[in-house]
Amino acid sequence: MKNTARGLAVAFAVFAFGFYLWTGLTYEDDFFPDYMGWIGWQMALPIMALTIVPIVFAFTGDGILQALTGLNSGEFRGGQLGLGTVKSFRHTGVTLNDQPQVRIEFRVEAADGKVFDSTARMVVPLTELALLRPGVVLPVRYLPGRYDKVEVDQSGNGAEAQRVMNESMIRKGFTTAAKLDIAERGIRAQAVVQALTVPGEIRDGHSKIDLALVVTRPDGTTFGTRVQKFLPPTAVGHVQVGRIVQVHYLPENEMEVVLSLPVNA
Repeated sequence: MKNTARGLAVAFAVFAFGFYLWTGLTYEDDFFPDYMGWIGWQMALPIMALTIVPIVFAFTGDGILQALTGLNSGEFRGGQLGLGTVKSFRHTGVTLNDQPQVRIEFRVEAADGKVFDSTARMVVPLTELALLRPGVVLPVRYLPGRYDKVEVDQSGNGAEAQRVMNESMIRKGFTTAAKLDIAERGIRAQAVVQALTVPGEIRDGHSKIDLALVVTRPDGTTFGTRVQKFLPPTAVGHVQVGRIVQVHYLPENEMEVVLSLPVNA
């Protein structure tokens, strides 16, 4: 869509200037001087071209079209889904309805586990700008074989994004298929952190945390268990002693409890 719009705008500009030059250079009239060939309705064509072309190129720029349509560009709409970790971001100087466009530097993990650096441009509402910080993980669309540019996923397909996240966590050893099954089928409950120890093991920038939990069953009774989980530094504050956390468990095996924390906790 972007290339089509830009192509049509350029074609119109070529036609507008070409037609204007042709009418001016070929003008002949017995009653009016030659310079009159450059004055007339045809003057409007190059003026329109000088107005339309910059507007089309601006509104089809990276991130602008996404903001206007709420969709990924046609090029990336069918791309592969990966996980992009924000490394840094900066304002580009462009705004749309007073909302800034930012250039985001990503560290992207592809669906097959390949990791590469890339960039994306997107318009971010001012109310959400504070949420964009280094370490935040966002689903992104990328094109296999082309890793210089990605787009933040606009499909709203949470199930697909969760699948990619689960596969990544299994590859890194942060979880297992059995634990993911508990998270999907298990009973949702609340638990209180009674104790926290840090064995010292670090994996992919995540620290291993050993938690002692007291879980409250739906009927109000409780049971104790221990959970080990790898967490990024930003999430450790969510599992301090005394905090209430969300867990899942199967009634037939209450000792196997899965801790649920937001991705960008």
